[in-house]
Amino acid sequence: MRGRKILGGVVVIAGAVYLLNASWLAAPAGNDSPRIIAHRGVHQTFSHAGVDAETCTASRIDPLTHDFMENTITSMRAAFAAGADVVELDVHLTPDKVFAVLHDWTLDCRTDGHGVTEQTPWPTLKTLDVGYGYTADGGKTFPLRGKGVGLMPRLDEVYAAFPDRSFLVNFKSRRTEEGEALAALINIDPKVRAATFGVYGGEEPTRAAEAAVTGLKGFDKSSLKACLVAYEAYGWTGFLPGACRNTLVALPIDIAPYVWGWPNRFMKRMRDAGSDVILVGPYGGDFTTGIDTPELAAKIPPGFDGYVWTNRIETMGPLLKVTDPVHRH
Repeated sequence: MRGRKILGGVVVIAGAVYLLNASWLAAPAGNDSPRIIAHRGVHQTFSHAGVDAETCTASRIDPLTHDFMENTITSMRAAFAAGADVVELDVHLTPDKVFAVLHDWTLDCRTDGHGVTEQTPWPTLKTLDVGYGYTADGGKTFPLRGKGVGLMPRLDEVYAAFPDRSFLVNFKSRRTEEGEALAALINIDPKVRAATFGVYGGEEPTRAAEAAVTGLKGFDKSSLKACLVAYEAYGWTGFLPGACRNTLVALPIDIAPYVWGWPNRFMKRMRDAGSDVILVGPYGGDFTTGIDTPELAAKIPPGFDGYVWTNRIETMGPLLKVTDPVHRH
């Protein structure tokens, strides 16, 4: 008798958990296609195998199919033309208080300059060739050398070039000063505020910017972990952790099926909490892997109303921006 009661209790609890997290009980948003974040704009792709913080990715690019260089205004324009809703870019605050847009911590890999990017004055950065270090054949040829002279933009130049577009700003450092400086830029110009989709990267500048700009969303590794770990612990109850509210949630596509209520119930919970979900590529320890193949795109749920992160906007944009999701799958 006692065993039956225990079994009955387990069945009741299991049923309650199921109903609380049944995706089919929450309607999808019904979007025709997802919104897209183009990582670094249209850029030269490379193998991620064995990549770490010290890897010079410009020295291991795939064979060229175009001449665009990451983080340049021309690459951003091409990304928006290919269907990007948001372009991700990387910033460094220089000694003369300019936000230079470049991915690398140092100049030696990608450019003809030397030294730490954030320690180099803007007049020097502006003269560099951002296509100098690209090679797809181990240094035998450098097909973009000479084509990137003067193409490193300032962040304010990017905003001016695309007044009606959106950007996700990546802080490459952990300097609180960077977040405060970006917040000052955002707070004095409503157009810049409207164009700033969010911030992420270094914990200190990300949180400083969020604190100083009302409604600005962002994430760093610690905040993302706090959200997802707590959600897996008790999100099944329908109660959303504070770390998941009014934020950006980067969710690897291979982990997504295992979060409570995926996809519809999970997305509704995040939407109701004022948070945006960004589907990124398979988990690899960072946020840079993207939805870069038709096979991965096929795993995006129909009606998904979040954002999709891609490194190949030039090919994935036309694929994802279809009006009939059946054709995507």
